Amino acid sequence: MDFFLSGFAIFVVVLVLLAIIIVFMGVTIVPQGYQYTIERFGRYTRSLHPGLGLILPFIDRIGGRINMMEQVLDIPTQEVISRDNAMVQVDGVLFYQVLDAAKSAYEVRDLERAIQNLAQTNLRTVLGSMDLDEALSQRDAINVRLLNVIDQASTPWGLKVTRVEIKDITPPLDLVEAMGRQMKAERLKRAVILEAEGVRQSEILKAEGEKKAAILEAEGRREAAFRDAEARERLAEAEAKATHDVSEAIAAGDIQSINYFIAQKYTEAMKEIGMARNSKVVLMPMEASALVGSLGGIGAIAKEVFGKDSGKSRSSGSVPTVE
Repeated sequence: MDFFLSGFAIFVVVLVLLAIIIVFMGVTIVPQGYQYTIERFGRYTRSLHPGLGLILPFIDRIGGRINMMEQVLDIPTQEVISRDNAMVQVDGVLFYQVLDAAKSAYEVRDLERAIQNLAQTNLRTVLGSMDLDEALSQRDAINVRLLNVIDQASTPWGLKVTRVEIKDITPPLDLVEAMGRQMKAERLKRAVILEAEGVRQSEILKAEGEKKAAILEAEGRREAAFRDAEARERLAEAEAKATHDVSEAIAAGDIQSINYFIAQKYTEAMKEIGMARNSKVVLMPMEASALVGSLGGIGAIAKEVFGKDSGKSRSSGSVPTVE
Protein backbone atom coordinates (compact mmCIF):
# COMPACT_ATOMS: atom_id res chain seq x y z
CA MET A 1 0.00 0.00 0.00
CA ASP A 2 2.79 2.35 0.83
CA PHE A 3 4.44 1.49 -2.46
CA PHE A 4 1.26 2.32 -4.32
CA LEU A 5 0.96 5.67 -2.59
CA SER A 6 4.56 6.56 -3.33
CA GLY A 7 4.16 5.67 -7.00
CA PHE A 8 0.99 7.73 -7.29
CA ALA A 9 2.72 10.70 -5.66
CA ILE A 10 5.57 10.50 -8.12
CA PHE A 11 3.10 10.37 -11.02
CA VAL A 12 1.31 13.45 -9.74
CA VAL A 13 4.54 15.32 -9.32
CA VAL A 14 5.63 14.41 -12.83
CA LEU A 15 2.24 15.39 -14.20
CA VAL A 16 2.39 18.76 -12.45
CA LEU A 17 5.90 19.36 -13.69
CA LEU A 18 4.84 18.48 -17.22
CA ALA A 19 1.87 20.84 -16.98
CA ILE A 20 4.12 23.63 -15.80
CA ILE A 21 6.55 22.97 -18.64
CA ILE A 22 3.72 22.96 -21.20
CA VAL A 23 2.36 26.23 -19.80
CA PHE A 24 5.79 27.81 -19.99
CA MET A 25 6.16 26.54 -23.55
CA GLY A 26 2.84 28.13 -24.50
CA VAL A 27 3.66 31.56 -23.06
CA THR A 28 5.70 33.88 -25.32
CA ILE A 29 6.83 37.42 -24.55
CA VAL A 30 7.32 39.62 -27.64
CA PRO A 31 9.63 42.63 -27.06
CA GLN A 32 8.70 46.14 -28.21
CA GLY A 33 9.53 46.82 -31.84
CA TYR A 34 9.20 43.19 -32.92
CA GLN A 35 6.52 40.86 -34.23
CA TYR A 36 6.60 37.06 -34.19
CA THR A 37 5.00 34.94 -36.89
CA ILE A 38 3.18 31.82 -35.66
CA GLU A 39 3.09 28.64 -37.71
CA ARG A 40 0.74 25.75 -37.02
CA PHE A 41 1.98 22.50 -38.50
CA GLY A 42 4.26 24.56 -40.76
CA ARG A 43 1.58 26.98 -42.02
CA TYR A 44 1.43 30.67 -41.09
CA THR A 45 -1.61 31.48 -38.98
CA ARG A 46 -1.07 34.81 -37.23
CA SER A 47 1.44 37.30 -35.85
CA LEU A 48 2.14 38.07 -32.23
CA HIS A 49 2.47 41.77 -31.33
CA PRO A 50 4.64 43.17 -28.52
CA GLY A 51 3.62 41.89 -25.10
CA LEU A 52 2.45 38.55 -23.70
CA GLY A 53 1.34 35.96 -26.24
CA LEU A 54 0.01 32.40 -25.98
CA ILE A 55 0.58 29.51 -28.37
CA LEU A 56 -0.28 25.83 -28.36
CA PRO A 57 2.83 23.82 -27.49
CA PHE A 58 3.81 21.06 -29.90
CA ILE A 59 1.21 22.44 -32.36
CA ASP A 60 2.24 26.07 -32.89
CA ARG A 61 5.75 27.37 -33.19
CA ILE A 62 7.43 30.73 -33.78
CA GLY A 63 8.31 31.05 -37.46
CA GLY A 64 10.20 34.34 -37.56
CA ARG A 65 11.15 37.17 -35.27
CA ILE A 66 10.68 40.30 -37.42
CA ASN A 67 12.17 43.67 -36.48
CA MET A 68 9.47 46.31 -37.11
CA MET A 69 11.67 49.32 -36.36
CA GLU A 70 13.24 51.49 -39.09
CA GLN A 71 16.59 50.00 -40.03
CA VAL A 72 19.72 51.20 -41.79
CA LEU A 73 21.39 49.20 -44.53
CA ASP A 74 24.73 50.11 -46.08
CA ILE A 75 25.08 49.89 -49.86
CA PRO A 76 28.63 48.58 -50.49
CA THR A 77 31.06 50.54 -52.67
CA GLN A 78 30.90 49.56 -56.31
CA GLU A 79 32.30 50.82 -59.61
CA VAL A 80 29.83 52.39 -62.03
CA ILE A 81 30.38 53.57 -65.60
CA SER A 82 28.56 56.82 -66.39
CA ARG A 83 26.99 57.71 -69.71
CA ASP A 84 30.14 59.58 -70.80
CA ASN A 85 32.29 56.50 -69.99
CA ALA A 86 33.72 57.79 -66.71
CA MET A 87 34.48 55.13 -64.10
CA VAL A 88 33.40 56.21 -60.61
CA GLN A 89 33.14 54.50 -57.24
CA VAL A 90 29.80 54.92 -55.46
CA ASP A 91 28.42 53.87 -52.11
CA GLY A 92 25.31 54.79 -50.17
CA VAL A 93 22.95 54.08 -47.32
CA LEU A 94 19.31 52.95 -47.29
CA PHE A 95 16.62 53.29 -44.62
CA TYR A 96 13.67 50.90 -44.59
CA GLN A 97 10.93 49.68 -42.27
CA VAL A 98 8.91 46.44 -42.23
CA LEU A 99 5.17 47.11 -42.33
CA ASP A 100 3.91 43.54 -42.84
CA ALA A 101 5.73 40.89 -40.82
CA ALA A 102 4.19 37.93 -42.72
CA LYS A 103 5.20 39.24 -46.16
CA SER A 104 8.74 40.06 -45.07
CA ALA A 105 9.07 36.56 -43.58
CA TYR A 106 7.50 34.46 -46.33
CA GLU A 107 7.65 36.52 -49.57
CA VAL A 108 11.44 36.77 -49.77
CA ARG A 109 14.41 34.81 -48.49
CA ASP A 110 17.21 36.76 -46.77
CA LEU A 111 15.50 40.15 -46.73
CA GLU A 112 18.58 42.32 -46.13
CA ARG A 113 20.57 40.68 -48.93
CA ALA A 114 17.63 41.13 -51.30
CA ILE A 115 17.31 44.86 -50.47
CA GLN A 116 21.07 45.33 -50.80
CA ASN A 117 21.24 43.74 -54.26
CA LEU A 118 18.18 45.67 -55.38
CA ALA A 119 19.78 48.96 -54.31
CA GLN A 120 23.10 48.14 -56.01
CA THR A 121 21.55 47.21 -59.35
CA ASN A 122 19.30 50.29 -59.43
CA LEU A 123 22.22 52.49 -58.44
CA ARG A 124 24.18 51.26 -61.45
CA THR A 125 21.14 51.82 -63.67
CA VAL A 126 20.51 55.39 -62.51
CA LEU A 127 24.14 56.55 -62.61
CA GLY A 128 24.76 54.78 -65.91
CA SER A 129 22.08 56.97 -67.53
CA MET A 130 23.73 60.22 -66.40
CA ASP A 131 26.89 62.13 -67.31
CA LEU A 132 29.56 62.55 -64.67
CA ASP A 133 28.84 66.25 -64.18
CA GLU A 134 25.16 65.47 -63.66
CA ALA A 135 25.96 62.70 -61.20
CA LEU A 136 28.20 65.00 -59.15
CA SER A 137 25.81 67.95 -59.12
CA GLN A 138 22.42 66.22 -58.90
CA ARG A 139 22.65 63.92 -55.90
CA ASP A 140 19.18 64.89 -54.73
CA ALA A 141 17.69 63.80 -58.07
CA ILE A 142 19.59 60.49 -57.86
CA ASN A 143 18.31 59.89 -54.33
CA VAL A 144 14.71 60.54 -55.35
CA ARG A 145 14.93 58.21 -58.37
CA LEU A 146 16.51 55.43 -56.33
CA LEU A 147 13.91 55.83 -53.57
CA ASN A 148 10.99 55.54 -56.00
CA VAL A 149 12.41 52.52 -57.83
CA ILE A 150 13.48 50.56 -54.74
CA ASP A 151 10.28 51.34 -52.84
CA GLN A 152 8.09 50.08 -55.68
CA ALA A 153 10.18 46.93 -56.11
CA SER A 154 10.15 46.10 -52.38
CA THR A 155 6.43 46.72 -51.76
CA PRO A 156 5.52 42.99 -52.25
CA TRP A 157 7.95 42.18 -49.42
CA GLY A 158 5.95 44.23 -46.91
CA LEU A 159 8.59 46.97 -46.73
CA LYS A 160 8.58 50.75 -46.87
CA VAL A 161 11.82 52.33 -48.07
CA THR A 162 11.87 55.71 -46.34
CA ARG A 163 15.14 57.21 -47.59
CA VAL A 164 18.08 56.53 -49.91
CA GLU A 165 21.26 58.60 -49.70
CA ILE A 166 24.40 58.57 -51.86
CA LYS A 167 27.30 58.88 -49.43
CA ASP A 168 30.19 59.33 -51.82
CA ILE A 169 30.93 59.49 -55.56
CA THR A 170 34.66 59.20 -56.23
CA PRO A 171 35.97 59.79 -59.79
CA PRO A 172 39.47 58.63 -60.82
CA LEU A 173 42.43 60.75 -59.69
CA ASP A 174 43.37 61.96 -63.20
CA LEU A 175 39.75 62.96 -63.81
CA VAL A 176 39.70 64.91 -60.55
CA GLU A 177 42.82 66.81 -61.62
CA ALA A 178 41.29 67.57 -65.01
CA MET A 179 38.12 68.82 -63.31
CA GLY A 180 40.24 71.05 -61.07
CA ARG A 181 41.98 72.60 -64.08
CA GLN A 182 38.64 73.04 -65.80
CA MET A 183 37.19 74.76 -62.74
CA LYS A 184 40.20 77.07 -62.52
CA ALA A 185 39.90 77.99 -66.20
CA GLU A 186 36.17 78.60 -65.78
CA ARG A 187 36.75 80.90 -62.84
CA LEU A 188 39.43 82.83 -64.72
CA LYS A 189 37.05 83.15 -67.65
CA ARG A 190 34.31 84.50 -65.41
CA ALA A 191 36.76 86.95 -63.81
CA VAL A 192 37.79 88.28 -67.24
CA ILE A 193 34.16 88.57 -68.31
CA LEU A 194 33.23 90.43 -65.12
CA GLU A 195 36.18 92.77 -65.55
CA ALA A 196 35.20 93.47 -69.16
CA GLU A 197 31.61 94.06 -68.08
CA GLY A 198 32.84 96.50 -65.45
CA VAL A 199 34.94 98.43 -67.97
CA ARG A 200 32.03 98.46 -70.42
CA GLN A 201 29.62 99.71 -67.77
CA SER A 202 32.12 102.36 -66.72
CA GLU A 203 32.52 103.59 -70.31
CA ILE A 204 28.75 103.67 -70.76
CA LEU A 205 28.26 105.67 -67.58
CA LYS A 206 31.10 108.02 -68.56
CA ALA A 207 29.58 108.57 -72.02
CA GLU A 208 26.16 109.17 -70.52
CA GLY A 209 27.66 111.67 -68.10
CA GLU A 210 29.45 113.52 -70.91
CA LYS A 211 26.26 113.50 -72.94
CA LYS A 212 24.23 114.96 -70.09
CA ALA A 213 26.95 117.55 -69.44
CA ALA A 214 26.96 118.55 -73.13
CA ILE A 215 23.18 118.79 -73.11
CA LEU A 216 23.20 120.93 -69.99
CA GLU A 217 25.97 123.11 -71.42
CA ALA A 218 24.03 123.56 -74.68
CA GLU A 219 20.90 124.38 -72.75
CA GLY A 220 22.89 126.87 -70.70
CA ARG A 221 24.28 128.50 -73.84
CA ARG A 222 20.80 128.63 -75.35
CA GLU A 223 19.40 130.18 -72.19
CA ALA A 224 22.28 132.68 -72.08
CA ALA A 225 21.79 133.56 -75.76
CA PHE A 226 18.08 133.96 -75.14
CA ARG A 227 18.78 136.24 -72.18
CA ASP A 228 21.35 138.24 -74.21
CA ALA A 229 18.93 138.61 -77.09
CA GLU A 230 16.20 139.68 -74.71
CA ALA A 231 18.56 142.22 -73.12
CA ARG A 232 19.58 143.59 -76.54
CA GLU A 233 15.94 143.77 -77.50
CA ARG A 234 15.12 145.68 -74.33
CA LEU A 235 18.12 147.94 -74.92
CA ALA A 236 17.06 148.55 -78.53
CA GLU A 237 13.55 149.31 -77.40
CA ALA A 238 14.89 151.75 -74.81
CA GLU A 239 17.21 153.31 -77.39
CA ALA A 240 14.37 153.62 -79.89
CA LYS A 241 12.13 155.20 -77.27
CA ALA A 242 14.87 157.62 -76.23
CA THR A 243 15.48 158.54 -79.88
CA HIS A 244 11.76 158.98 -80.39
CA ASP A 245 11.54 161.23 -77.32
CA VAL A 246 14.50 163.27 -78.51
CA SER A 247 12.99 163.55 -81.96
CA GLU A 248 9.78 164.82 -80.44
CA ALA A 249 11.77 167.26 -78.29
CA ILE A 250 13.65 168.50 -81.34
CA ALA A 251 10.43 168.92 -83.23
CA ALA A 252 9.02 170.85 -80.27
CA GLY A 253 12.14 173.03 -80.08
CA ASP A 254 13.29 171.85 -76.59
CA ILE A 255 16.95 172.95 -76.53
CA GLN A 256 17.62 171.39 -73.08
CA SER A 257 16.59 167.92 -74.27
CA ILE A 258 18.88 168.21 -77.28
CA ASN A 259 21.79 169.26 -75.05
CA TYR A 260 21.15 166.34 -72.66
CA PHE A 261 20.97 163.77 -75.48
CA ILE A 262 24.15 164.99 -77.16
CA ALA A 263 26.02 165.16 -73.85
CA GLN A 264 25.00 161.61 -72.97
CA LYS A 265 26.17 160.20 -76.31
CA TYR A 266 29.38 162.20 -76.08
CA THR A 267 30.11 160.84 -72.60
CA GLU A 268 29.40 157.25 -73.61
CA ALA A 269 31.69 157.59 -76.62
CA MET A 270 34.49 158.91 -74.43
CA LYS A 271 33.97 156.01 -71.98
CA GLU A 272 34.28 153.42 -74.75
CA ILE A 273 37.41 155.08 -76.13
CA GLY A 274 38.99 155.06 -72.69
CA MET A 275 38.14 151.40 -72.04
CA ALA A 276 39.58 150.12 -75.34
CA ARG A 277 42.50 147.70 -74.86
CA ASN A 278 44.60 149.02 -77.73
CA SER A 279 44.32 152.67 -76.73
CA LYS A 280 47.35 153.79 -74.78
CA VAL A 281 47.12 157.61 -75.19
CA VAL A 282 43.99 159.62 -76.10
CA LEU A 283 44.46 163.28 -77.24
CA MET A 284 41.21 165.20 -77.33
CA PRO A 285 39.52 167.85 -75.24
CA MET A 286 38.68 166.15 -71.99
CA GLU A 287 37.98 169.21 -69.81
CA ALA A 288 34.48 169.84 -68.62
CA SER A 289 34.69 173.43 -70.00
CA ALA A 290 35.47 172.10 -73.49
CA LEU A 291 32.54 169.70 -73.24
CA VAL A 292 30.20 172.52 -72.09
CA GLY A 293 31.56 174.78 -74.83
CA SER A 294 30.90 172.09 -77.41
CA LEU A 295 27.40 171.65 -76.09
CA GLY A 296 26.86 175.39 -76.16
CA GLY A 297 28.00 175.58 -79.79
CA ILE A 298 25.76 172.71 -80.77
CA GLY A 299 22.87 174.38 -78.97
CA ALA A 300 23.49 177.68 -80.76
CA ILE A 301 23.47 175.94 -84.11
CA ALA A 302 20.24 174.15 -83.26
CA LYS A 303 18.74 177.44 -82.05
CA GLU A 304 19.69 179.17 -85.22
CA VAL A 305 18.22 176.34 -87.29
CA PHE A 306 14.99 176.30 -85.34
CA GLY A 307 14.88 180.12 -85.43
CA LYS A 308 15.12 180.15 -89.21
CA ASP A 309 12.50 177.45 -89.49
CA SER A 310 10.13 179.42 -87.28
CA GLY A 311 10.78 182.66 -89.27
CA LYS A 312 10.02 180.90 -92.51
CA SER A 313 6.84 179.47 -91.08
CA ARG A 314 5.71 182.99 -89.97
CA SER A 315 6.52 184.51 -93.35
CA SER A 316 4.73 181.75 -95.15
CA GLY A 317 1.75 182.16 -92.91
CA SER A 318 1.34 186.01 -93.43
CA VAL A 319 -1.12 187.45 -95.96
CA PRO A 320 0.49 189.72 -98.62
CA THR A 321 -0.85 193.27 -99.02
CA VAL A 322 -1.84 194.86 -102.33
CA GLU A 323 -0.65 198.44 -103.02
